[in-house]
Amino acid sequence: MTTSGTRDKEFKPPRRARVHLPDLRALEGAGLEPDGDYDGIRLADLDLAGADGGGARFMDCGLFRCGLDEARLESARFIDSLLEEVRGVGTDFSGAMLRDCEVTDARLGGVQLHGAVLERVVIRGGKIDFLNLRAAQLTDVVFEDVVLVEPDFQGAKLTRVTFDGCTIADADLSAAVLRDVDLRRSAELGIARGVDRLAGAVISPEQLLSLAPAFAAQVGVAVRPG
Repeated sequence: MTTSGTRDKEFKPPRRARVHLPDLRALEGAGLEPDGDYDGIRLADLDLAGADGGGARFMDCGLFRCGLDEARLESARFIDSLLEEVRGVGTDFSGAMLRDCEVTDARLGGVQLHGAVLERVVIRGGKIDFLNLRAAQLTDVVFEDVVLVEPDFQGAKLTRVTFDGCTIADADLSAAVLRDVDLRRSAELGIARGVDRLAGAVISPEQLLSLAPAFAAQVGVAVRPG
């Protein structure tokens, strides 16, 4: 958390992902395979509910409007890829790696990304409920205009991460480590637990006022009318 005496230039902005997909080929076969290798593939308007793509590698791929309910993508690797308007509940990306990727207008609930690694990722638009990023590593990640309901960053490491125009409701930052995290342009910032972990983040004066009760509770200060 910065104070008025800290200069903004001390905070390094994230290196933004730029995804430029080649001409894509249609997916052959009925769905995903564990440890599959997908290079330059277009997956569009597919129902992948319950699919098992654990350990799969997606390079220069586009997933468009796919249903991912209960899909298993643990330890999958997404590189230079685009996920657009994907939707699903209980999708398992635990231990996955996303590098140089864009996720746009996703509608996800209970998505598992614990232990995942996100490097140079843009997550833009949409709504993600109960996002589990426990013990994940986020480096050069941009959240833009996303609604995040009860995101769990417990034990996560966030380095050069921004939240622009985002609604963040009841976030859990317990044991998280933040470095160069910019929350000033969040439309709404609510922290349920771990407000003491904001060291390494920058917030606005207005956000400081709104978080004052949480800070007081953290240090055991009672606030009552005189």
